[in-house]
Amino acid sequence: MKRLLSSRPAASLALLPAALILLPQAALAHPGHGAATGAEAGFLHPLLGADHVFAMVAVGLLASLRGGRALWALPLSFLALMSVGAGLGLAGVVLPHVEIAIALSIVVFGLAAVVGLRAPVALLAALVGVFAVFHGYAHGAEMPETASGLSFGLGFLAATALLHAAGIGVGVAASRIGATRAAPALGAGLAAAGLALLALPA
Repeated sequence: MKRLLSSRPAASLALLPAALILLPQAALAHPGHGAATGAEAGFLHPLLGADHVFAMVAVGLLASLRGGRALWALPLSFLALMSVGAGLGLAGVVLPHVEIAIALSIVVFGLAAVVGLRAPVALLAALVGVFAVFHGYAHGAEMPETASGLSFGLGFLAATALLHAAGIGVGVAASRIGATRAAPALGAGLAAAGLALLALPA
């Protein structure tokens, strides 16, 4: 009975990300073309795109599961390379298959959490950094014309850091309460959400 009860929250966590993409305006509904400008628009941009939210929380979750230097190395790598991607988007550089890469990042990060990937921290940092370029590109390419690039960038960096912290918090909390299945279950849900996004029509 105790085992059954402990498995139910984990199963619920696995279903949560996939359920969220069924909500109206989910998946690829990025802001950036309305009245909000500057830091406000930058801060909202990751938060109002389910694909960005899932990926950034997954980075934090993966960092918490890997532990040690990964707790700061993975989020910092993502933030740094995301800034590079944003610069490419602002410069008008053409980067192919951006939305596919963003959705694929959720699958990869989620599966890494499921299997408890014990790869070297440098390799994990490089992995999240590569995908971060595509997330940053989407931010830069969709920046409102009236926004300041600096304030917009600071806004989405702040939101991204908060999402990473949320993922780390989930992983740490699961570890402290002994819910060892919770984090991998959430990773599985994130991977499923990523696959669902990949299946959406362009």
